[in-house]
Amino acid sequence: MNRKCALITGITGQDGSYLAELLLEKGYRVVGMVRRSSAENFERIEHLVDRVELRQADLLDQLSLIHLLREVRPQEVYNLAAQSFIPTSFSQPLLTGEFTGLGVTRMLEAVRLVDPEIRFYQASSSEMFGKVQETPQCETTPFYPRSPYGVAKLYGHWITVNYRESYGLFACSGILFNHESPKRGRAFVTRKIAEGAARVAAGLQPDLCLGNLEAKRDWGYAPEYVDAMWRMLQQDEAQDFVIGTGEHHTPRDFCEVAFRRVGLDYRDHVRVDAALLRPAEVDTLLADASKAKQLLGWEPQTGFSELVELMVDAEVERVARAKRSGGGN
Repeated sequence: MNRKCALITGITGQDGSYLAELLLEKGYRVVGMVRRSSAENFERIEHLVDRVELRQADLLDQLSLIHLLREVRPQEVYNLAAQSFIPTSFSQPLLTGEFTGLGVTRMLEAVRLVDPEIRFYQASSSEMFGKVQETPQCETTPFYPRSPYGVAKLYGHWITVNYRESYGLFACSGILFNHESPKRGRAFVTRKIAEGAARVAAGLQPDLCLGNLEAKRDWGYAPEYVDAMWRMLQQDEAQDFVIGTGEHHTPRDFCEVAFRRVGLDYRDHVRVDAALLRPAEVDTLLADASKAKQLLGWEPQTGFSELVELMVDAEVERVARAKRSGGGN
């Protein structure tokens, strides 16, 4: 019997690596799409390279996507690839639009042309809510993005709806609120805080500079969120779902738990740097994931403090490992 095949774009990212692990556990053949790059970073999937297939293609190149789908013949496509760092979207808005917005259209068009029976998942974002029109936010909350990233994600979201309604594709979006893990990119504030706390505790730096400490975010644990992605593609009908915890916290809260984990008071070490503030801030994001609970049977399992502590513990271990190998940075 042939194994079900899934194609993951963005497999080298946080979500892609966790999703690959999940699908392998479920017996899938997993194919990861990677871009040809002079500085490829496979750190997050090093432990999986013998169990997944990596194929080159690019969301900027329509033909490469068509060729990839023809060669791989997946039953499921998870489109996780994007330019996903919000500050970069302000400095590179056109590139962000090409990857994060139009890239979705190119992949959907490839699915439509090669095999319209493919089930397609689009990684939408709570940043689409931006200047929120109601709290908490659910699937029917109006969108008001506040960054080029949020705008591009909104285009990707609506073009997915359009292909579903126009061509009958099984195409759905997960509107995922912030989800973190030790695999989070180092530029993101949660990883910066966890790493900063570990380095300050180890005497490698005196303090940590951050931007807005008061923005409210709904933070969950990434491995649980990729499970929600998979569940969406197993439904009888393609629908969009909000995924989040229903609790919000601030970067200040994150700092408090993180520094407490290493025996320090964050107030002695955290500094606000105005240069790190966004041109347009998103003040409050809070998920109402009741639809996902009802229809997908999905609920978050990891609490906020537990999430922060496991991220800090991972950074403490990284620092200790670097010291043992003779490097302190």
